Amino acid sequence: MKIIENEHIPRPLGHYSPVMEHQGTLYISGQLPKNSDGSMPEGIEDQMKLVLVKLDHLLTHAGSDRNHVLQVRIYIPDVVYWEAVNAIYSDFFGPHRPARCVVPSRELHYGCLVELEAVACTI
Repeated sequence: MKIIENEHIPRPLGHYSPVMEHQGTLYISGQLPKNSDGSMPEGIEDQMKLVLVKLDHLLTHAGSDRNHVLQVRIYIPDVVYWEAVNAIYSDFFGPHRPARCVVPSRELHYGCLVELEAVACTI
């Protein structure tokens, strides 16, 4: 088991690793829709797009891509966001359909409207 670290993967502020790898499987920690400067887009659509961009970035720099994602877990504070999340998610993955769970979770950290974590395999 190893922590995936390089100059392209930001170091977290909390006590966790953004990406762990074990026997070719990548475990991607929850991604919040916050930019590196701490700002956050408004609205579920822009926040969902940002977490998917962040996921893509981590996958690339950990030796994988979106077509090798096995499972995704998405947290939202209210099921009212489900339809918008599903539409953006579908556009992002196209014909690839990872296993998925959408969890209505009440409030998310920093008032975010979405958090996304994933499991993928290396290429």
